[in-house]
Amino acid sequence: MQIMDVTLRDGSYAINFGFTATDTEVIGKALDDLGFTLIEVGHGIGLGATRHPEMPSAIASDEEYLKAASQGIQRAKFGVFCIPGIANLNDIDMAIEYGLGFIRIGTNVTEIEEAEPFIKHARERGIYVMANFMKSYVLEPKAFALKAKQAVDYGAEVVYLVDSAGGMLPNNIADYFKAVKDITDAEVGFHGHDNLGLAMANSLVALEEGASIIDTSLQGLGRSAGNTVTEMFVSALSRLGKTQLDPISVMDVGETFVKPLVNRQGHSSVDIVTGLAQFHSSYMKTIQEYASKYRVDPRRLIMAVCEHDKVNAPKELVEQMAKQIQTSEGVYVAKYGLHRYFGNEQNQ
Repeated sequence: MQIMDVTLRDGSYAINFGFTATDTEVIGKALDDLGFTLIEVGHGIGLGATRHPEMPSAIASDEEYLKAASQGIQRAKFGVFCIPGIANLNDIDMAIEYGLGFIRIGTNVTEIEEAEPFIKHARERGIYVMANFMKSYVLEPKAFALKAKQAVDYGAEVVYLVDSAGGMLPNNIADYFKAVKDITDAEVGFHGHDNLGLAMANSLVALEEGASIIDTSLQGLGRSAGNTVTEMFVSALSRLGKTQLDPISVMDVGETFVKPLVNRQGHSSVDIVTGLAQFHSSYMKTIQEYASKYRVDPRRLIMAVCEHDKVNAPKELVEQMAKQIQTSEGVYVAKYGLHRYFGNEQNQ
């Protein structure tokens, strides 16, 4: 099992995509020196995101992040996230010029056909390719396993179970791994979010079920409630006798370079509800818009939307649910300050 540290990619959501190229070089080098073998870098949304005006800009360009990674990371493989339609095949070629070691092709689990040309192109160029199934939980385990086999047929070397909303339970993780292993010998990775405080437990179950790669981030930095905490996971592995990484040194890197960037107090009930409802936080702006327009509790609006659709949150559906909540429950009482739950949630 390898750990993929995603601090420099997924972690960027938590700091408004504020990692600089220098941060990438310095933190990447520190992780490399410690012995991490897979390090993900770049814009949180992935390759090509800065070309799209509706998406948040980052401090640096794709090229600047990749160049910085190539300068700081000498032994580990560094890689990027890639969503078809946001990125194109030329982006993959550009990244390869900087020494790209792996790529994760991300699609909703119901839309993996979009990944086929990207998987095949990257494999043809000799890159280690992973198929990342966002919102994996919308399919039952056996249906998920069929999608995993389909991605393997395209050429993916690793298929990823992804708890995008942080709402999966440990027994769920085991069921998905078993279903995949029943029909394919593919390597399986796990990427968990911590909205219900279960990312660590789920990662340990993934380990027990034979995961080849498990994602973590320093200080748990990541979208929404964050990811499995690198420092904690390495410490747990040390207790189990399953890592040669030094937990204290890993803690030092997290506290030196990442902790000063973290401004998190307590737990946001909106983050908890996204896990409870299995709602992807990329749609929080739409929730915010209609919760504010109809003066309804955004948490109840999330719950209502997810009763109908856990993959997307089209504006028509969100508005319809907001109207129903307003009619059935009345407007929320402003003194409770529910507006404070409207954060700066971004895309995948």
